[in-house]
Amino acid sequence: MLDNYVLYLGYMTNKIQTFFNDQKEYIFCHKGCSKCCKNAQFPYSEIEFKLIFEGLKTLSPDIRLQVLNKVDEIIIDKQKNNIESPDNKFRYTCPFLINDECSVYYYRGLICRIFGLMSFLPNEDKVPLIPFCAYEGLNYSNVLDKENDKISDILYKQTNIKVEPVAYNIDYKTLINEDTAKGFGFKFGEVKPLIDWFILWKEQMIENVK
Repeated sequence: MLDNYVLYLGYMTNKIQTFFNDQKEYIFCHKGCSKCCKNAQFPYSEIEFKLIFEGLKTLSPDIRLQVLNKVDEIIIDKQKNNIESPDNKFRYTCPFLINDECSVYYYRGLICRIFGLMSFLPNEDKVPLIPFCAYEGLNYSNVLDKENDKISDILYKQTNIKVEPVAYNIDYKTLINEDTAKGFGFKFGEVKPLIDWFILWKEQMIENVK
């Protein structure tokens, strides 16, 4: 089943990369930025976690230890956070982020692959979801009207860029559609924040990476 997911992931990654290429005039991602790897929840389906778990096992012993230490720190912080504020959505830095780079880049989940593009929820209005990094001078910042929280037609025309800034039907919930997964012969399974999967699988993870 994991092999079938990898096939789907390859298909979808190629599609996403096409979108990034189409929107390249608005994309300012660069190596070492890592803003998208910090202060988030990182929703992962069960099969996505299984793949990133495989990525963990490919790391050198010292990098694996760094990741595991980060996991322990985040779990402690989460437990403290939940006690102090049970209704708060716990956010953290991804434990796979080492020296501001993803240590398991080729195993990363869908939420990581689509970040930076504009997407829209599957509704009639199709209102673009603007990535937060636009407000920090990165993706789509050259056409962002911050005051009105929208992409500006006026700013777009001023750029003289031929391709319009557009949103794609690639929000996370759309990408983990079980009917699509069935066509590829796998199931996404339950979705949890990445750190919650680590909590659930911690004992097994430790045994497999020793």
